[in-house]
Amino acid sequence: EVQLVESGGDLVQPGGSLRLSCAASGFTFKRYDMTWVRQAPGKGPEWVSHINSGDSRVYYTDSVRGRFAISRDNAKNTLYLQMISLQPEDTGVYYCVRRASSNYAYDYWGQGTQVTVSS
Repeated sequence: EVQLVESGGDLVQPGGSLRLSCAASGFTFKRYDMTWVRQAPGKGPEWVSHINSGDSRVYYTDSVRGRFAISRDNAKNTLYLQMISLQPEDTGVYYCVRRASSNYAYDYWGQGTQVTVSS
């Protein structure tokens, strides 16, 4: 069974930092591209970041570029999102999402971890 379990979300003040983790199991983690998607309260999902499986190339949405860093440790089957200079607009549930190799669909999602940026 494919499982993606996020952790690391917390309540932080503006300007603070967090590192999110995603523990993957039930599939060959190193062979899959992985993404982070977030959903702010009352809004739809927003793609945040992506990391390739083969070359670990990374991609970011404009609003987080320079502040967030996606990475992966294939030996530990773990995906990370290091976040600095957090802003209230970063508030939301952050999901670890697998990207299918066959059709590039976001086929499996974790349960999410809550990030709240507030004074």
